[in-house]
This record gives sequence, C-alpha cells and structure tokens, in this order.
Amino acid sequence: MNNFIVGGAGLLFLCSAGIGRADEGRALFNGKDLTGWQGMQGPSDNWRVKDGVLKCTGGKGAQWLATTEEFSDFDLSLEFKLPVNGNSGVFIRAPRQGTPYVDGMEIQLLDDYGEKWKNLKPDQFTGAIYAAVAPSRRVTKQANEWQTMRILCVGRSCSVWVNSQQVIEVDLDKLTEKYGRKVPGLKRNSGLIGVQNHGDPVSFRKVIIKTLDRASAPVDETAEREASRK
Repeated sequence: MNNFIVGGAGLLFLCSAGIGRADEGRALFNGKDLTGWQGMQGPSDNWRVKDGVLKCTGGKGAQWLATTEEFSDFDLSLEFKLPVNGNSGVFIRAPRQGTPYVDGMEIQLLDDYGEKWKNLKPDQFTGAIYAAVAPSRRVTKQANEWQTMRILCVGRSCSVWVNSQQVIEVDLDKLTEKYGRKVPGLKRNSGLIGVQNHGDPVSFRKVIIKTLDRASAPVDETAEREASRK
C-alpha cells in the first residue's frame, strides 16, 4: 500500500536546473530558549528548552509551536525523538489560523512500531504528508532513539528524507488534484513551520533551515536550447 508519486516537471527543475541558495543555513531553534517561536492555540509553557533540546511536555497548552517567520522555498533539517507510542509532526507552509495539518501540510512523526498504531493507514506513518501520501518505505528507528528528518520544498515540489533515506518525492499540483478537498493546505506556497503537541513528550534539536531562491537557480541550458527550437 504505497501512494508514492513521482513529481514530474517540478522535480525535474530541482534535479536538472539546480537550486540557488539565498542563505547557507541557520538555526531555527537556538538551543537556549524559544526566541523566534510562538505558541499556537494555547500558551507555550508546555514547551521547554534544556541542554540544547526543545521538548514538549505533552501537557495542556500550545497545540503546536510555530516560527514567527513565514517560509516559502526551503531545505529544513532536524533531529527528533519520540517515546513508545509517541505521535507528533512537523508542520510546513501552515497558516496562522486554522488547523495546520489540514490548512497547511504535516510531515508525520510517529513511533512506527508502537502497538497503539498498528492499524493506521500508510499515509499516517513517519515521513508521510499526512492524510495525502505515504512514505515509500519504512526507515524509522525504535522509540527513544534520535532520528533525522529533512524536508525540501521548492515551488510545487516536496521531498522528504528520514534517517538519510528519501521516502517522499511529490508534485504538489498533482497531489492537490487528488487530495485538495481533504487537505486544502496542499495548495499553499508559503507559511509557518511548526512542531506538534499530540500529548506526548517529543523532543527536537538541531533544527536548521536553508531558504532557497528559485530566481537565482542556474539555468538549464539544454532545456533552454530545446525551447528555442520550437
């Protein structure tokens, strides 16, 4: 059961034309406090920082923690750790109002081996674009181990890596055609980045973003020559 979609023209742009970088990467989380972040749908006192780790207590308070800044095209990397049966997510291109996993997009984080989740749908496991496309394979570690995630969004293309293995590569326009009514946030091109409080003590660290500038991307000379012949 696999909803893996190859991204077409948008991904050809990523691979063939390359991507111009507007910056070389900066920490979204400074490892000391919540500077640059805001509690959403509640106060942020259920999110704490200790020893360079951002941790949700899982208690009442902010339902998600969001950046104060909005992002459009970006290369985001982070490390996460979930408890047994833990559930969380990374929100991207999310609006300030509404439900982030519907009105934006959620890249799912889950203890994939947790007994509690054995009957979930494929598009509800780690790396999925929640409720839209499943990861191509399961590459997660056991609960209580640090794991890595990378999310690359440029224009209408989105790719996800878990533990250095690519599990999502999609054309968001094609995905919107199929799931846009269920997940209208697939249509968005910019918004907040956030992490979810799903009632579990999930931890994050090394949250790094590189903003990308499509306008400065190298020209695909081959494609340009072919276009000039038409």
